[in-house]
Amino acid sequence: MDLINVQDAKMQKTKPARGKGYTAGSSCINNIVINNREAKINLESGAFCTCVGKDYPEKIYTIWQDKLIPIEGIKFRSASQNMHPLGIFEAEIIFPHPTGSMRLKVEFVVLNNCTSQHFILGNDYFNIYGIDIKDHKDRYFTIGENKRQKFAFPQGKREITVIRQVKNVNKEKFVSDKLIEAQISPEITPEMKEELIEILFQYREPFPSDNEPLGAIKGHEVDIMLNVERPYPPLLRRPAYPASPRAREGL
Repeated sequence: MDLINVQDAKMQKTKPARGKGYTAGSSCINNIVINNREAKINLESGAFCTCVGKDYPEKIYTIWQDKLIPIEGIKFRSASQNMHPLGIFEAEIIFPHPTGSMRLKVEFVVLNNCTSQHFILGNDYFNIYGIDIKDHKDRYFTIGENKRQKFAFPQGKREITVIRQVKNVNKEKFVSDKLIEAQISPEITPEMKEELIEILFQYREPFPSDNEPLGAIKGHEVDIMLNVERPYPPLLRRPAYPASPRAREGL
């Protein structure tokens, strides 16, 4: 290898004291929303693929095991050991941003012997979505062609916080308005009930609304034919009021 015109790189920050260079490093762990819950994800461009340990999704998806896509004939290896994949599950993750959040559809490889307590976004989706991490004075990353929308990394503590439920105002309104009279079997578990409500909320278009009442929803129109000519339907042949004196007295 021929070396030509070697120059000293210019430092962007003050150099730490001797033996303290490692203190200048910063975490690439960021906040995301997945399945209406807030979680942590590590933006790891050095990882070959997007993955997660088998114990972590249980806090997000209660029945994720039933949704795994089989994976065979592929070997995964970390820096120190072989990794054992259990399958792949699809998910939508959202990076919050004050001017407009960004949703990414990704596939996580579930690893049996991965002990990481957060999701890992690997180099595969860095390439798919064009994610760039900028390690300047203000650390941030961009997604896609919009380089002006900067997603900042959390400042301060580096510990991984516990996953917590994210309040979905639209979902709560849907439950209070549309499912107020719904009878849900008491035999199902709370996790199964939450999963059912989530599915109904995702496919809520057929439910009536103020702008689209029942029978007037685009794509779900209801046609009711009224026969006003002979022979009349049985319901129209009935007398308007009961004929018996007792029935009339009851009215």
